[in-house]
Amino acid sequence: MHFYTSININYLPKARVLAKSIRKWIPDARFSLVFSDTWPAELPFSEEPFDDLVPVEELGIPVENLNFWIYEHTVVELCTAVKGQALVKFLEEGSDKVIYLDPDIVVYDTLERIDALLDSHDVLLTPHQTHPETHMNDIIHNEICSLQHGAYNFGFYAVKNSENGLHFARWWRDRLIHFCYDDIPEGIFTDQKWGDIVPAMFDGVFILREPGYNVSTWNLSNRSVTQNPEGRILVNGQPLQFYHFSGFDSGAQAEMLEMYGSGNPVLYQMREWYIGRQNEEGQETLGQARSVYNYYDNGEKIEKEERRLLRKRGDLVQYFGGTNPFRVRQERSYYEWYRVGRILEDRENGYHRRGKVKKVLQKLWQYFH
Repeated sequence: MHFYTSININYLPKARVLAKSIRKWIPDARFSLVFSDTWPAELPFSEEPFDDLVPVEELGIPVENLNFWIYEHTVVELCTAVKGQALVKFLEEGSDKVIYLDPDIVVYDTLERIDALLDSHDVLLTPHQTHPETHMNDIIHNEICSLQHGAYNFGFYAVKNSENGLHFARWWRDRLIHFCYDDIPEGIFTDQKWGDIVPAMFDGVFILREPGYNVSTWNLSNRSVTQNPEGRILVNGQPLQFYHFSGFDSGAQAEMLEMYGSGNPVLYQMREWYIGRQNEEGQETLGQARSVYNYYDNGEKIEKEERRLLRKRGDLVQYFGGTNPFRVRQERSYYEWYRVGRILEDRENGYHRRGKVKKVLQKLWQYFH
């Protein structure tokens, strides 16, 4: 089995924890690290728990200007947008079974079931929820959340190197090249919402509903996590396969765990263990590192609105084509153009505001006189 994950520098500690958990349970597996950032020169890759490093520049993203394509995505959007191309790359290179896992996942078993399912199916997906909720609060937090973000959690998927598997991978890759944005009002949530239509469009799709897979706070309302006398973690009485510590850095994991795992010492022991493992892998330093695609080359942070405007304006892409949008000083600089435009816009709005104030004062003067 060929595993991979996709990160920038801030998620390297988590990816290390994931890779070492795979090494423990599946020692002969291949693990690739898809990396959308600049690898730190002080970190020898030969000492990392990964078999190979695949930078975004070497993925072969089928776009005319890679720098513009990268710029149009936030770092989170970028790390998800490259997942489809990496999947196609690994399959076309000959990997028989490719499994993606988010970097904030930990494997707790051999995953033999996934290996066996890929012998008879082409695509494996796990739903966020597998049972109807019965309380209004849970419907809002879980079922409605799935309607917004996607029915299936694409922190995991597995694809077989078959004609149908490749058909799915290429279709999904193409969608992510053009439409991998966090834009829920427009019906898109990065790579994940596309999964909603996968079972309707492709044969050979297996929905893995067994409780031990992709366990996280979003399905704890219907999954009981315990520990047997031998120390094995169980979910609804079955061995835990992998746990998804989603939302850890934002604080959402702690908040949702309090809601759905309060009083369960096993879940909190797992959380404390994960905090410790991240720290052992450099979370306190790497977790705060500056991701290269978050900033212009002068060190100024790129705002989301700057990215959104460029991707919505084809005329701007054409005008600034051949330049590097991350560079500040160049003959045609998107950075300079955007800031001059903002200054002019602010001035124009200021004139309008002053004009409106003048009219209001005139009316007030007329009223009181």
